[in-house]
Amino acid sequence: MKKIMTIVMVLGFAAPALAGQKVVMEGSTTVLPIAQKAAEEFMKVEKDADMSVRGGGSGVGIASLMDGTCDIGDSSRPIKQGELDKAAKLGRNIKAHVVAMDGIAAIVHPSNTVSGLTREQLKKIYTTRAANWKEFGGPDLKIVVVSRDSASGTFEAFGELVLNKKNVRPDAIMQASNQGVASIVARTPGAIGYVGLGYISASVKAVPVNGIMPSKETVLRGKYPVSRPLFMYTAGDPEGMVKKFLEFVKGPEGQKLVEEEGFVSLKK
Repeated sequence: MKKIMTIVMVLGFAAPALAGQKVVMEGSTTVLPIAQKAAEEFMKVEKDADMSVRGGGSGVGIASLMDGTCDIGDSSRPIKQGELDKAAKLGRNIKAHVVAMDGIAAIVHPSNTVSGLTREQLKKIYTTRAANWKEFGGPDLKIVVVSRDSASGTFEAFGELVLNKKNVRPDAIMQASNQGVASIVARTPGAIGYVGLGYISASVKAVPVNGIMPSKETVLRGKYPVSRPLFMYTAGDPEGMVKKFLEFVKGPEGQKLVEEEGFVSLKK
């Protein structure tokens, strides 16, 4: 089986797709598990395909797509108008492809007794100097805030859906990936973080938001209040192997992989 290789920076403006059957994907660490698994399975079907996948964050993926150093930019947020304007100046017509749905889960250490948070409480924790879990029905323990960094689409979505675009508190520990957030929360009793559904595990405790637990069912039914689509972007209408891959991801087999990776498929 062909291995997914780390991307090699391509000098110049030409897109990697011009080099034959190779497809380069880059971007969101939320979308990364879907991209990796789908690439592996796609190469079993399409023997001529050569898939290269890496993370880096949604902003990085979109920037690389505009620069012509990747064929697919993975993102856990919608592309910004400023990015669209920049792409237009570069002669690139960015196309969005929704590949899955996701919920952003608030997670704490498993020992934390807090039973749930409202969206307003989450906002207070992340934007003020709220200091102790006692204020929110939890233990007498210092709150340690963990956040994604500003290159992350999850950071952008959380800011829109929960923080009302207010700044994250200055003492927050900023992480470049979902796994980084989950790892700190798993080993820090007072920590709180937020991750995509696919990163919930037994090492952390997901808490209800506004009384609703983050799950595939609550996201699909539109009940969970912190939900968002996941994207794969292309520069123009996809062609060749890129088109085949996106059709695979959005088809029955690809959507089954979406579910297996802990996200919500587009198929009800």
